[in-house]
Amino acid sequence: MGQLTAQVIDTLNGRPAASLLVTLERAGGGRGDQMLRTAKLNADGRTDRPLLDAAAMAAGRYRLSLAVGPYYRAVGGGPAEPAFLDVVPVDFGVADAAESVHLTLLVSPWTYSVVRSS
Repeated sequence: MGQLTAQVIDTLNGRPAASLLVTLERAGGGRGDQMLRTAKLNADGRTDRPLLDAAAMAAGRYRLSLAVGPYYRAVGGGPAEPAFLDVVPVDFGVADAAESVHLTLLVSPWTYSVVRSS
């Protein structure tokens, strides 16, 4: 069975984005989105456990939201208010629940990129 994991790297400061708040939702397909998990990232820029473990992993559409603006306000070094990026939504799909999906996200106050690996 698969699982969903993620790591976020703060490219402005050249380190993992420790304490960045992430929220995972499953797209409801017209029935509204379902909140699945909210977590603060650890010192490695990861959650302490998978965002979705094997029992919860399912094919479908998801949104991982990263609270980038609040993170940079807390750690310093970000731009003047209002922040250019505040909450970054990453919408993605999982086609096969048996597949493990890992998202690596690189963030700064002005840009972000996402790489999917397994």
